[in-house]
Amino acid sequence: MVNSPTAVRLDFEEQFDSNPEIIENLRQLCIHILQPLRESARRAVFVNSGYRCLRLNSQVNGSRLSQHLKGQAADLVVSGYSIEQIYNKIRNSNLPYDQVIQEFDRWIHISFNSGPGGFRKQNLRAVKENGMTKYLQD
Repeated sequence: MVNSPTAVRLDFEEQFDSNPEIIENLRQLCIHILQPLRESARRAVFVNSGYRCLRLNSQVNGSRLSQHLKGQAADLVVSGYSIEQIYNKIRNSNLPYDQVIQEFDRWIHISFNSGPGGFRKQNLRAVKENGMTKYLQD
């Protein structure tokens, strides 16, 4: 959940020195979202990106408000499911997610936030328009 080939390549050592709050957020994300998703899908869940340190998030052009910075989000794909299928599976589930974003039909971004304002069940689609990322409410 903290591994990053980009951080290794660029020698962002802080990527691998997460504080206890970030580790706990990642643990909660796994308990409440990723493991239940794996069990309901009966397939492997592959996380492409979990926690990102500030420099890594900037390097990958992540939002400055990204929940990845707090260890509250993961970008994933699920073996045997199309991106659209897993997006709809999550939207129609009882998972206590904060956000699910179908990103460019390439991966799913999902977040868990047990703090104030969490559990929004926000459903979005990220698309490119004129070279800019636009988020459409579903």
